[in-house]
Amino acid sequence: MPREKYRFNTRAGRAFDVFNVVLLIAVGVLALLPFIFVTAGSFATEAELATRSFFLWPETFSLRAYESILTSDAFIRAMVTTIGVTVVGTVIQLLLTASMAYPLSKLNFPGRRVILALIVFTMVFSGGMIPTFLVVKDLGLLDTYWALILPMAINPFSLIIIKNFFQQLPAGLEESAMIDGANEMQTLWSVVLPLSKPVLATFALFYAVGIWNDFMSPLLYLNDSSMWTLQMFLRQVTVATDLSIVDADPSQLPPAQGIKFAVIVVATLPILLFYPFLQKHFAKGMLIGSVKG
Repeated sequence: MPREKYRFNTRAGRAFDVFNVVLLIAVGVLALLPFIFVTAGSFATEAELATRSFFLWPETFSLRAYESILTSDAFIRAMVTTIGVTVVGTVIQLLLTASMAYPLSKLNFPGRRVILALIVFTMVFSGGMIPTFLVVKDLGLLDTYWALILPMAINPFSLIIIKNFFQQLPAGLEESAMIDGANEMQTLWSVVLPLSKPVLATFALFYAVGIWNDFMSPLLYLNDSSMWTLQMFLRQVTVATDLSIVDADPSQLPPAQGIKFAVIVVATLPILLFYPFLQKHFAKGMLIGSVKG
């Protein structure tokens, strides 16, 4: 019997396994409880929300909160805006990151060490909010959706991991493509990227979640409320007292807390549905791309 397997079949090993399982279950439950409460509250009635401070299952189901937000022009506009910015931003960020990572994966690329040093420097030191705002303003990106995409188009950490992944691909594949007449861009597009699906899927998820949940960029760069993303809409709903932003008949509005809970659920649901499709690539992409520097 292998030594590692024997070690975990001992009494101490089994106790350690039980402790780990119990601990992880407890942490998982603590992480899920707030979301379950918010979901249950979004289906609850006004009376129940007023009388019960915490519950995981509503006594009476009500869809009034969802009916209000799903018929709200402001919510629909914010949802469509967020989906569009997330899709376009994720594609652009992946393309820019991969395009920069590919030449840096070549050991004979001129200036490679200097460029990598500058990239690592930006991971430790950054200009901050005010210099970034001034750059966005001087580039004429204020009140445009590009302000939500371009300032964070290339993440240094993502760039280094993808570069390491490209660096581990067999050199013979690219040499074969070159012999067949392919140039560098054709090799990247036809050979390297198809073999890099795990790492690309992993950082597509990172980029998509980052853009979807981004609150500071719309707050800083968008003055037009008609361009607000879902996170800005969520912020306005959670701090509002009259809920006029929902654009519904005031006499037909559900409880304010129910609307806030419903918006949180709807804002979180797309990412939860998107994650399972990339889960199989997640661990593989992170591990393979982080082994070699």
